[in-house]
Amino acid sequence: MAYSKDQIIADIKEHISKSGAQKWNEVYVGVSKDAKDRLFNGHSVQEKGDWWIYRQATSSAVARDVEAFFVNTLGSDGGTGGGDQSADYVYAYKKASYTNP
Repeated sequence: MAYSKDQIIADIKEHISKSGAQKWNEVYVGVSKDAKDRLFNGHSVQEKGDWWIYRQATSSAVARDVEAFFVNTLGSDGGTGGGDQSADYVYAYKKASYTNP
């Protein structure tokens, strides 16, 4: 199911608020065409025990808008411009000492 920009932002904010993160720079937000692979293989997030979330956006442009909001407006870690035009998933996780980054 694909979600709107506003719904993805609300879902990520709600989920991360429960994680114990005190500042948005403790969170990484990115886009990918395969969010699970990026989370668990690319960033070394643990599927069990870590705080992570992903949502499919209605388009790659919407996914990038969401990523830009978290990175540029709220100050989360991450970088805009990753992935390609098929990157329509937005993912976020609370960083840990073993995640990359």
